[in-house]
This record gives sequence, C-alpha cells and structure tokens, in this order.
Amino acid sequence: MREKITKLITEVEAFAAETKDEVESFRIKYLGKKGVLADLFAEMKNIAPEMRKDFGQMVNELKVKAEDKLNGLQEVLQAAHDNAKQADLDLTLPGDPIALGSRHPISLVRAEILRIFGRIGFTVADGPEIEDDWHNFTALNFPENHPARDMQDTFFISQEGGKDSIALRTHTSSIQVRVMEKSKPPIRILAPGRVYRNEAISARAHCFFHQVEGLYIDENVSFADLKQTLLYFAQEMFGSDAKIRLRPSYFPFTEPSAEMDVSCQICKGKGCNVCKYTGWLEIMGCGMVDPNVLTNCNIDPEKYSGYAFGMGIERIAMLKYDVKDLRLYSENDVRFLRQFSSSN
Repeated sequence: MREKITKLITEVEAFAAETKDEVESFRIKYLGKKGVLADLFAEMKNIAPEMRKDFGQMVNELKVKAEDKLNGLQEVLQAAHDNAKQADLDLTLPGDPIALGSRHPISLVRAEILRIFGRIGFTVADGPEIEDDWHNFTALNFPENHPARDMQDTFFISQEGGKDSIALRTHTSSIQVRVMEKSKPPIRILAPGRVYRNEAISARAHCFFHQVEGLYIDENVSFADLKQTLLYFAQEMFGSDAKIRLRPSYFPFTEPSAEMDVSCQICKGKGCNVCKYTGWLEIMGCGMVDPNVLTNCNIDPEKYSGYAFGMGIERIAMLKYDVKDLRLYSENDVRFLRQFSSSN
C-alpha cells in the first residue's frame, strides 16, 4: 500500500494539463467522491491499527499534493484565458460615451430671470429659509392676529406665540426686509429662493416652490416705473409681442397692489384652454412698497418710495415650456428633465 501511494504522489506531481477538460478529469480522478482519495480513506478500516497512523499521513500528503496541483493548474488556465481576452481588446477604440446631464428647468428659468433684471441694474440678495416672525410677517405689515396672516399656510418650527415664532419662510420678501435693515437707498435687488407653504400637493400647487422677488427703493419712484419694468421683463422673457395688464389686488406689504397678467403666448391672446379663453395668464403680484414697511426697516417714507414684485419660478417655467403639472419639477424623472438638455 505504501508503494501504491508513493506512486500516486509521483503521478500527481508529474501531471500536466492544457485544457479545462483535462483539469476536470484530474479533479474527478483524485478528489472526486468516487476518486482515488475516497477509496484510500475507505481502506483505512482494513489497515492494521499499528499501521494506520503512517497510512493516514501518506494519504493526507497525497491529498495536499492533489489539491495544490489542481489549484495551480486552474490558476495557469485562468491567466492564459485573461491574456487571450486582453489581446482581443483594441485599445485604440474610443471609450463608451458618458451621457451628459441637463440643467433643471427651474434653474434655467431662474438664471434667465436674473439675467433679464441684471441688465437693468438689479443685484442678487440671499437670506435664510428658516425665518423669525419679524422678518417673515411683522416687518412686512402683518400685525399679530391680522387676518392677512391667514393668506399663507405656514410650516411653523416653533410657535411660541407672536414675535417668538420660527417658521419656514413663506415668501422671499423676508430677504427684502433684511436688505432694507442693513442698507441705505438706493436699493435695487432680486431675492430668489425656495419657499414653503402648507398646501395640498396637486398639479397646480406644492408644499414648496421657488420665487424671485424684486425690490427697488429710491427717491421719486412711481407706479409708472414699476409698470415699465414689468413690461420690459415680459417682453424679454416671452417675446417682443408680449403685452401686460395690471389688475387691482391686495397685499399687506404694498399699497397700491396689483396682479400682473401677460398675454397668452400659446394662443396669442385669442383664447385657449390654458388661459381659460381669456387671452391672459397671471404671472406675478406687485405694488408700491407700503410706507409702514419702510418705517419698520428704518427708511424714511417721506423721502423714499419704492416698488416690489414677486413671481413663482415654476409658474414662469410652466408658461415658457408648456408644462401642465407642477409635480414634474420635483419628481426627478430623467425622461422629463432630458427634454431641457438643448437649453443649456
């Protein structure tokens, strides 16, 4: 038996293979369930007790030799396969193209609005999205318990009462207050940003959206200045044939106040389902800054006057790109967003 095992060890050490089939045959012959090693281990019970230790050691030596040989053969064949595969690779071919992303339609419209007003001297201001009661309400002529506060459904973070309340800002007018508190007229700024209101999400409303508000304060600023500025914006954004109209409205922080409509660019004012057959589409609110707001911000209303306006960026984007559902802007659907790649 010793001579048989020694011969098997010699055969294992001398074995060579060039194909996977030969390696697999080697594995089955020596390490398979019915292979040589299985038969030798089964023979253990027939070996004299005093010889079992030596027999077991020789069988284990054969097993180790067979496993090492099998692993070595498999590594050699795998290396040969990898080298052959690499040789088939043409390194001169161009790489796989990387798909380019596109800017979000909200970002595109926001940038265009800022460019339009930037050409007539407006600069950009920024402020926090979490605001106190003073900057979000009181300074803007929303006295405590005033019914006008009910116009905006607010996400309160800390509602300890009145001036101590902390909330997500409901408009970017709070940025205007911060600028007026720290600056002296003339002031000509845009306040873009995200705002939050506790509203049910639908095709026409969302709990968060984006605004751009404008503020101009100087001596002898009139409603005519406001109207001409808004006409300029409408024609730059929607085309030189765009028309505007101003309808009386109410906002606590402006007086007089107005809603601005632009002529429908889809039907060219003739009437369609988008403009509800009126020929007009509402795009923003505006008005002359209320003297109380100027006083609250330490600006003399006897010397200075100004106008303010505010628009929803989503609303402008809906009109510009004919988008029917507000929810599309925040769903991250690449099929929708990819449509704007040509607008970069």
